[in-house]
Amino acid sequence: MSDAQVTPEFLQAFADAFNAHDADALMRFMTPDCAFEASAGPDAWGTRAEGAAAVRAAFVDVWTQFPDAHWGEARHFALGDRGVSEWTFTGTRRDGSRVEVHGCDLFTFRHGKIALKNSYRKNRPPMPAPTAVAP
Repeated sequence: MSDAQVTPEFLQAFADAFNAHDADALMRFMTPDCAFEASAGPDAWGTRAEGAAAVRAAFVDVWTQFPDAHWGEARHFALGDRGVSEWTFTGTRRDGSRVEVHGCDLFTFRHGKIALKNSYRKNRPPMPAPTAVAP
């Protein structure tokens, strides 16, 4: 896409690539100088990754932390150079604890691609790992 208007369908395709854990597909939606601001981290904006290689690595890290990561119940809108995706994130950490939270991404677009993905999510403690039931 060059100067094309970003649509909700574009954002759904981006969400589908996230749910497929397909970093190469995701990066086709991003500008070369893109940035990603994660919902958690040491700074007021969370953790910021800048540039395609760093953003790709940050996306892959999410799937490393949550091998079954899924963003469901997605709703999207886009207007001009800004857009929003609302979703429910579910995922299981390697220790077995489970996360289920509502969140959103605020996007800034440039030339029909994502220049900034800024993520927010509710701060909810993980649910404990299920305990094994003795036979």
